[in-house]
Amino acid sequence: MNTTTVVTGIGVIAPNGMGADDYWASTLAGASGIGRITRFDPSGYPVRLAGEVPGFDPAEHLPRRLLPQTDHMTQLALVAADWAFADADVRPAELPDFSAGVVTASSGGGFEFGQRELENLWSRGSKAVSAYQSYAWFYAVNTGQISIRNGMRGFTGVVVSDQAGGLDALAQARRQIRRGSRLILAGGVDGAICPWGWVAQMTADRMSVSDAADRAYLPFDAEATGHVSGEGGALLVLEEAEVARERGARVYGEFAGYGATMDPKPGSGREPGLRKAIELALDDAAVSPTEVDVVFADAAAVSELDKVEAEAICDVFGAGQVAVTAPKTMTGRLNAGAASLDVAAALLSIRDGVIPPTINVECSPEYDLDLVTGTPRPARIRHAVVLGRGYGGFNAAVVVRAA
Repeated sequence: MNTTTVVTGIGVIAPNGMGADDYWASTLAGASGIGRITRFDPSGYPVRLAGEVPGFDPAEHLPRRLLPQTDHMTQLALVAADWAFADADVRPAELPDFSAGVVTASSGGGFEFGQRELENLWSRGSKAVSAYQSYAWFYAVNTGQISIRNGMRGFTGVVVSDQAGGLDALAQARRQIRRGSRLILAGGVDGAICPWGWVAQMTADRMSVSDAADRAYLPFDAEATGHVSGEGGALLVLEEAEVARERGARVYGEFAGYGATMDPKPGSGREPGLRKAIELALDDAAVSPTEVDVVFADAAAVSELDKVEAEAICDVFGAGQVAVTAPKTMTGRLNAGAASLDVAAALLSIRDGVIPPTINVECSPEYDLDLVTGTPRPARIRHAVVLGRGYGGFNAAVVVRAA
């Protein structure tokens, strides 16, 4: 059954703003949350910048009994979930049993959980949960904490596809709503700003080693040298449109289309899968490329990856024919939280008729992109496309539409 799925609540926790309103105001102002790492001493590491959520004190937002049972990423996710439900004006525990569920994405948060267990093992000299085990079940714990705290006994699930994960989680949420769920909280809140997680991320050789916060993350720029990593993301409340209408909910927009692909094996000679993912999402939404008003780019800031993304955008929409933006230049790439945060930004762009900027970047002419830089661009936005790519070849694209 192809019901219409809409977004009725947004919970954002990001390096440049806690809460959707603060995040959006900072984003339109071009305010960056990237700076030197404070969560551990980075002086011995070649990468020393990150997008950290500033001034986050879990004791201000969560019951104290929860704090010993949760790690930093779970605490961020619980708060984002609270804000999303409040924004949607819904109390999941009051809904019929098994009608509300949670689908989240994660890729890096388990590193910090695992490191904590290793530290406990070292300090106690006794048997503890292995780092591998804690990394493996961290994702389920994160989702389970949200479900338990909010009395949600419906479908729960976790997807792990790195930067594409937030889009995959939202697509899974739509699938569950089509199967009869009344409400699904979905998206990603992630990050791995800890020594173990930092070393693991550096092995991919895609992180910038610049110490200049305004020059470290420059997607589509000739001076791009890699990305800055960060923490945070967004969780969204999704409902069937008729259900939302009956309860008088405010609707941000429709989750209209989704496509996902995998890149071929390196050296195979086959083309990357991003273009196909975009085409699948447009077909799913029954939208033509000329109807799309803005693309929120994945923005890897690695020249060969930027080239692949720019070519995919130009192949589908035409060179310079659609506005492109990457507001994650103000937050860093938030692992599985990145793409769902971009979906939140796309919905706020639709609501307010403005495209947020890509800061600090001078787009290289070789990419043939109409990149929105410097300041926000007023625009009537009916359809927005959000792209996400994960390490290992994951590609995902989502179309959101004005209500």
